[in-house]
Amino acid sequence: MRAFQVQKATIKEVDQIIVVMSSPIEQYEHDFFKLRTGNKEIPILNIKQIKSGEYTLQLLNPIDFGKEYTLLTSTGERSFVEVGDVVRTKAFDDMFYYDGDDLGVAYSKTGTTFKVWAPTATEVRLVIFDDWQEEKGIEIPMVRKERGVWKLTLPGEQDGLFYLYKVRVNGTWNEAVDPYAKALSVNGLKGMVIDLSKTNPTRWPRKLPFHERNQTIIYEAHIRDFTIGNTSGIEKKGKYLGWIEDNTTGINGTATGLNYLKQLGVTHIELLPINDFGSIDEKKVDSYNWGYDPTHYFVPEGSYSTNPEDPYVRIREVKELISTLHKHELRVILDVVYNHVYIWETSDFEKIVPGYYFRYDQNGQISNGTGVGNDIASERRMVQKFILDCVSYWVKEYNVDGFRFDLMGILDLETMKKIGDRLYELNPSIVLLGEGWNLPTAFPFEKRAVLDQAKKIEKISFFNDRFRDRLKGSSFNHLEKGFINGNAQLTESTREVLAGTMGVFQAQDQLFSTPQQSINYIECHDNHTLWDKLALSNGGDPEEYRYNMHRLGISMVLTAQGIPFIHAGQEFFRTKYGVENSYNAPDSINAFDWDRKAKFIDNVDYVKGLIALRKRHPAFRLTSVQLVQKHIKPFNTPAHVIGYVLDELQGIDEWSRIAVIHNGSWSTIEIQLPYKGEWHVVVDDKRADLIPLYSEKDKYIKIPPISTKVLFQA
Repeated sequence: MRAFQVQKATIKEVDQIIVVMSSPIEQYEHDFFKLRTGNKEIPILNIKQIKSGEYTLQLLNPIDFGKEYTLLTSTGERSFVEVGDVVRTKAFDDMFYYDGDDLGVAYSKTGTTFKVWAPTATEVRLVIFDDWQEEKGIEIPMVRKERGVWKLTLPGEQDGLFYLYKVRVNGTWNEAVDPYAKALSVNGLKGMVIDLSKTNPTRWPRKLPFHERNQTIIYEAHIRDFTIGNTSGIEKKGKYLGWIEDNTTGINGTATGLNYLKQLGVTHIELLPINDFGSIDEKKVDSYNWGYDPTHYFVPEGSYSTNPEDPYVRIREVKELISTLHKHELRVILDVVYNHVYIWETSDFEKIVPGYYFRYDQNGQISNGTGVGNDIASERRMVQKFILDCVSYWVKEYNVDGFRFDLMGILDLETMKKIGDRLYELNPSIVLLGEGWNLPTAFPFEKRAVLDQAKKIEKISFFNDRFRDRLKGSSFNHLEKGFINGNAQLTESTREVLAGTMGVFQAQDQLFSTPQQSINYIECHDNHTLWDKLALSNGGDPEEYRYNMHRLGISMVLTAQGIPFIHAGQEFFRTKYGVENSYNAPDSINAFDWDRKAKFIDNVDYVKGLIALRKRHPAFRLTSVQLVQKHIKPFNTPAHVIGYVLDELQGIDEWSRIAVIHNGSWSTIEIQLPYKGEWHVVVDDKRADLIPLYSEKDKYIKIPPISTKVLFQA
């Protein structure tokens, strides 16, 4: 065995190679190492030992990526030089940033062009198949072009052709699906060339009028959950097309499905992820997952399709779903997951450009702030471009109206700013929101899209966990209580979040620059439903009290300044039977319970009344901190009660002033409103309506325990 063996040689910078030897070289001349590609020798400027047995070779010129390099030693050693940390350098990013809008497949009837970004590859081949089930395809070499893009054009009509890329990187061949594929075989095993015009519904796109961001009322639902119930009255249960069936009914003839959504009055339907995800077999009807494990970003999930083996069907059905919702003036927000992939080691990103798409810490270990094994490196230029290209595609091709960014705090501020700018240009009515949680990813806190940085990206709205926790107590401490379920100490801080969390009443609480940056919610798909949380935190209290707490909570969501967010079924006390994280639980846990909706139709009507009230009266959706400061005037109330008047509303609202009182106490309280005269009640502990329920003329008015009252003067 030779004394000095090369254990590893990797490209660390565009002009620098790191060599690790089996043992330190005691004495070496400048020509101890030689670097070659083919028969050409590459000049080495100098050699430095950086630690025992590890050396830096500084090159005269940058590496010519796309070629394979061999390191030789004067002792006869030969070692393949791998592409290493260089892919995560700024110099590499600048060298290979490609600003074209044509990655993936550009189809036409006379020819189809394939382009894939693979700057570290030394060879790339297009592999084509006549059928998705074929195992061996025809391999055609692609040509390396500018900025590490490989290109090939196939003449003639190629619609329906299945394909893969075969990429040689670091001396190894990897087979990968095109990350930009617009159509897929079942379970995403192959990409497919597609004539997208064949997937358009008869009236497409169905455009909607301009929508003000502050008018948004979001209703979050899962494709399968919403229709799968046995008593939904829906034929295509668990499918995209189940959502477009009209006039369906459940028990006692109550409206279900689309019919119900039309009646409810919300403005936006937020769908849990519908892009292709990896945790389930699309051919198995009983497979279930929320979908936060993405594999392909440009293509809809096949398990919700009536025929996942036909790549056209899922695309056509998603467009039909969106078109139908638009017909009824219901806009669509997609829940998107750009913070991680399903399994990074086998992802197409990693197969095509190893080491580039994922974030690494200072020790060279892959970052795992998401908690699922990997963090997407959105700060890298071609990752940022991928995300921008993807959201733009969904807006332009599918006509979607917004995006909810999962674990947005992992992503960088600059990317989110560019998303806002790009999408508002494409659709001025776009609604963008995300989770700004501060997670331990390997990227500076001040450069990430976390809640504390919200004021830097006004076009993005954030889930307001302060609002959530002050109303009901911590989602992670099951026994902790909030304003609605017994904690009077949170009264003042709750008043602040009801005013948009802009520091209006408590300066230290400022998160947002405008009210519409605050997504006000008390329940979502994550964690326990509100009903299940109350069963834990207040299980010893009378059930009637818990119903009242629940109703008080949703009334606060729908009357607060900001954008209200409702989890599907929240309006009828949705339960998941104590299951906290139901991401892969069966339908028996997750299904939308239409019988429960019928049972609690009075609460559904209450929520519908609150939604109608909010939509009719702009005073509940002021657009700036200045307007909130001017028009919201708190008045004195007993302990555990919040009262304020929306005042001086001339020119803003048809009512001159509106009083809102939230009684979190377990006692009937009497208060004196700050203005005399007759007040008309539109919300009390039982009902909510645009038409006054009754009038209050006495000096003092009564507010029942654990309830909301809304009154107005014309």
